Amino acid sequence: MNAQFEIDNPYLLLTPGPLSTSIGVRRAMQRDWCTWDQEYNLLVEDIRQRLVHLATAQVHDYTAVLMQGSGSFSVEAVLGTCIPQHGKILIIHNGAYGARMLHMAKCLKLNVVELAYAETQLPDLNDIATMLCDPQITHVACVHCETTTGLLNPIREIGALVKAKNKVWIVDAMSSFGGVPFDIDTWDIDFLISSANKCIQGVPGFGFVIAKREQLEQCQGQARSVSLDLYDQWSTMEQQPGKWRFTSPTHVVHAFHHALLELEQEGGISARYQRYLTNQQTLAKGMQALGFECVIAQNAYQSPIITTFLYPQDSKFSFEAFYLHLKNKGFVIYPGKISELACFRIGNIGEVHVQDIEHLLQAVAQYHTFAKA
Repeated sequence: MNAQFEIDNPYLLLTPGPLSTSIGVRRAMQRDWCTWDQEYNLLVEDIRQRLVHLATAQVHDYTAVLMQGSGSFSVEAVLGTCIPQHGKILIIHNGAYGARMLHMAKCLKLNVVELAYAETQLPDLNDIATMLCDPQITHVACVHCETTTGLLNPIREIGALVKAKNKVWIVDAMSSFGGVPFDIDTWDIDFLISSANKCIQGVPGFGFVIAKREQLEQCQGQARSVSLDLYDQWSTMEQQPGKWRFTSPTHVVHAFHHALLELEQEGGISARYQRYLTNQQTLAKGMQALGFECVIAQNAYQSPIITTFLYPQDSKFSFEAFYLHLKNKGFVIYPGKISELACFRIGNIGEVHVQDIEHLLQAVAQYHTFAKA
């Protein structure tokens, strides 16, 4: 296992977040910060600027807003702030996180319609084109990397249909931003949502939204919540640089800033993507050699973020025993989240390197040998 984790971590998190972080990120949380102090405010502003530069070359057209809470808080902030009273949103979903957006929209009493697909199925572009003929639809939302399975949805192709009909395009890039290269201006995304504890490799505590300025400026007074008023949060950060409306997670913010510096040192998003991709390909090949079947075909739509495997066709297999065996060997994996399949998931992101995946495969092989005995 990576020597960094032998120092002070009992196991490596092979999950889609929270994930294993570097020693530097964890050490960055050992200092206390005052939310009114200029040094902290400058740190927040530097984060906002760095996020926009990571997202697009067209930095003057976009802005970043940080929002307390998990990534889901930021998703709900976008839905609750950006859809006007007369608006109508189409939510395209093929997994638990797209379904969560639908649940949020209904709780917010938005005028919402859905296109629902099985967890292992890609959205159908013809279906989407047909739905977009509805002139009442003003906004469209979809998840980029659906970590229910590891499926990477065709966001660029969907977005082209959305923008051809002049709709506002909302993308939940929770588990892809920072780990999959793309330019949100090239893909014409209006609101992109992600979280501190995903591919940037920070720790949980806040999410963020990277938005087109012209779209966010139109959202004043539309929020259905005080705490999750995305426009008001952004306005405060613009008028009082570095300020959050309410108490910010100062230790988490500092850790995230350090994580951004580490991403830059690694070589940026493209370099991190290559590491994640190597992890995923090594994992999939090794698990298949051990007799495990991937739920998603290993093609362009299998993300480098997380991989889902079917339980082996062995009546002796127990996920609980398998999980505990791997945990005792220093690895924590995820149970499955697909409603109709017996499966489990293994993440490839975080401070995880190909040597770690190779050690994991050795541990899986040991369990496999023991289980068959």
